[in-house]
Amino acid sequence: MGIGRVLNAELCGAPAGPANLITDVPGVMVGHVTLVSGEGDHAVRTGVTAVVPPGDCFVDKLPAAACVSNGFGKSMGLVQVRELGSLETPILLTNTLSCGSCFEALVRHALDGHPAIGVTTSTVNPVVLECNDGPINDIRALSVTPEHGLDAIRGASSTFEEGAIGAGTGMTCFGLKGGIGSASRTVDVDGRRFVVGVLCLTNFGSLECLRVAGASVGRELARRAGNGVPAGAARDSGSIVTVLATDLPADSRQLGRMARRVTVGIARCGGYVGNGSGEIVVAFSTANRISHWAAEDGTGTPAIDRVDRLSDNVMDDCFRAVAAASEDAIVSSLLHARTTTGRTGRPTPGLRDAALAAEIGLPVGAGED
Repeated sequence: MGIGRVLNAELCGAPAGPANLITDVPGVMVGHVTLVSGEGDHAVRTGVTAVVPPGDCFVDKLPAAACVSNGFGKSMGLVQVRELGSLETPILLTNTLSCGSCFEALVRHALDGHPAIGVTTSTVNPVVLECNDGPINDIRALSVTPEHGLDAIRGASSTFEEGAIGAGTGMTCFGLKGGIGSASRTVDVDGRRFVVGVLCLTNFGSLECLRVAGASVGRELARRAGNGVPAGAARDSGSIVTVLATDLPADSRQLGRMARRVTVGIARCGGYVGNGSGEIVVAFSTANRISHWAAEDGTGTPAIDRVDRLSDNVMDDCFRAVAAASEDAIVSSLLHARTTTGRTGRPTPGLRDAALAAEIGLPVGAGED
């Protein structure tokens, strides 16, 4: 889990959810499939991570939005999410060259549950997010299969690991070992408590820019390493993809506004949205589901429905929650990820393995489960 209020209390004083994970949003689940085999040029260090919303996403779609800060990426399904403002499948995260396998997994998942798809009703819009794990993983091996994507969905639960796991197995962040990180913040509206949850796949940043809890951790690590700074740490040429979930009754427009605030968390960690980095967010709400069958003959589902509506007057609290949870999730991905040796034979050091936490100002115990 993320490290919580100790990290960014000045930005957002709201408490984290019970687990400080995206799954604090009721009904949201996360699953991983991790693939590790071989050494040297044929080292496989990759996988799939599934974010699974509650209920049947195809029949009762979720209000959703997609935000692209820098579009150096190969994500799938964003065009329709942005056009229609809805999500109708789980979201799979994987490596860049495995998007096709995960697309097929989501198609098969939808077809298995809905015989009408492509016959008497529309097709389905799978959403896949990716980062390039090629520096660690033999990405050309195309190790991820559709079955791995299905297994990640089937294995999803409210508790899950962070760090070098699932889609994060081969990722590099700020020249260190990156991967999966997650965090949450709560928002009180009209006497009710809601949750904003974030899950990041971190594969971006240059080492000397890394900041943790306001401390120039990366600059100090780079100074100590001297000529031994990890290869590729000088340029921001990776990506960070993020899934944002909430049970707030936010519409697609508001979710898009919230999604854009993930960039605040990225910047607070030292990211500057580099030329070759893909900063992409998909956000969804579990409130105000959208019926697939509305106004269809014989279903009895009305074309006009009534929903709760979040006021823009409380969006500042939502923005602060998103920014804080995003920063927390990025740092959590670094603190959970352990040193990994992959395709090049050179170890990519985990942050906790590369430095003495207390000595350089990291919160003691941060990242421990």
